[in-house]
Amino acid sequence: ILETMDAAQKAKLPTVVVRHHQPDPASPVFRKGSDMWQLHAEVEARPRDALIDKQLPGSFTNTPLEQFLKERGIDTVCIAGYMTQICCDTTARQALHLGYQVEFLSDATGTLDVANKAGSVKAEQLHEAILVSQQMFISDVIDTRTWLGRIA
Repeated sequence: ILETMDAAQKAKLPTVVVRHHQPDPASPVFRKGSDMWQLHAEVEARPRDALIDKQLPGSFTNTPLEQFLKERGIDTVCIAGYMTQICCDTTARQALHLGYQVEFLSDATGTLDVANKAGSVKAEQLHEAILVSQQMFISDVIDTRTWLGRIA
């Protein structure tokens, strides 16, 4: 993720950092102002063109992201971040529905093992399943090296 941010800055490509927060002050995760809500220090330290806070998995829902992209004539969205199956997947699907080309970076997205009342899945399996699904119709799933070649 950091490598893509640095490369985008060098190539003068607009970079948007999206941060998830739960507005409920009792939320156990991503509570606005909590440690979990803070950006990773390395991400925080890097230049960006916009920081967008969102409250739902999709980065376009109730945020200024689409306006930001339209104002700059951007037609392609590159997805890097966390978590593959929630925020990254939802944002990629939204971008496609809004008419954007989508690049989904296979090695600059990630997840954790997940277990809940529906079952459990290992991070590697979950990540791969989302990448395969994305490549079927939604995104061009590529690795960072390929993306770096495209923007060079």
